[in-house]
Amino acid sequence: MPRKEQGWVTFQTSEDERKILEEFCEQSQRTKTEILRELVRSLTQHTWASGSSPTQQEKQEDIYTQKPEIESSIQKKSLKVSSRNILKGVVKRVVYGAVNSEVTLEIIHKVELTSIITRASAEELELSEGKEAYAVIKSNDIVIAKE
Repeated sequence: MPRKEQGWVTFQTSEDERKILEEFCEQSQRTKTEILRELVRSLTQHTWASGSSPTQQEKQEDIYTQKPEIESSIQKKSLKVSSRNILKGVVKRVVYGAVNSEVTLEIIHKVELTSIITRASAEELELSEGKEAYAVIKSNDIVIAKE
């Protein structure tokens, strides 16, 4: 059962809006949560032309006339991979070594994933704290152990 302190948001959509979201998720191979989280994050980057707080009408017009940032970025660079386990996160830290780098992504609040990649790859991807990145997991099996 979701709790308010966990940051859950529930809202109703029309059938058309739901279909649009589901089609977008299928095309981008991402979950509804990932898409909606990215759209919410993009709101902080939005600046209003007038420099002042927008009116309700300006907000409405902007919502319906502007393409979301996420849509344009996917059209420009479409990543196609065979892996089905793709987790979007935010870089929490990068520790550069002589040959390899340790990269930690926060996938959701307090859930982190750490990977060792080459230093050259980390530099080429321009990974730094606060930037968004994806963990692409390709594995035939995962072993669970208990002491």
